[in-house]
Amino acid sequence: MIGAPGRATLTAGLCAIALVWGSNAIAATLQVEIDGVESGGGPVRVALCQGGLSEPFCTRGDEAPASGGRALFTFRDLPPGAYAVAAFQDANGNGRLDRTGLGLPLEPYGFSGTVARRARPDFPDAAFALQEPGAAVRVRLARALPRR
Repeated sequence: MIGAPGRATLTAGLCAIALVWGSNAIAATLQVEIDGVESGGGPVRVALCQGGLSEPFCTRGDEAPASGGRALFTFRDLPPGAYAVAAFQDANGNGRLDRTGLGLPLEPYGFSGTVARRARPDFPDAAFALQEPGAAVRVRLARALPRR
């Protein structure tokens, strides 16, 4: 009988150590540069995603005014892991990426990684590993359709 409670105590102790050790993991800073920003085209919105590219997976984001063809964003205190960046220029300032009836983006957009412009990529195609305390990613915005 003594063996069973001892194992439970040991397991609980190891879990507590793992929690403390995990909470002391090095936090990383990610610098995101967005190129291809159209002047006078509204703010640039960027989202940092983990595990997928749909809204539930993109829990951190930011917005900056369009300036000089690019925008810079800094995300701090990130745990190491796999991330992807999704960005668009909100030309009309409505807070969302406008689309045609067929779902094609009407505003400039882009993703991290080497992805094609035909459709939203899968997360692994846009993902990068954030392992160092200071990493940088560049995303180029482009239009799926000519400007109207």
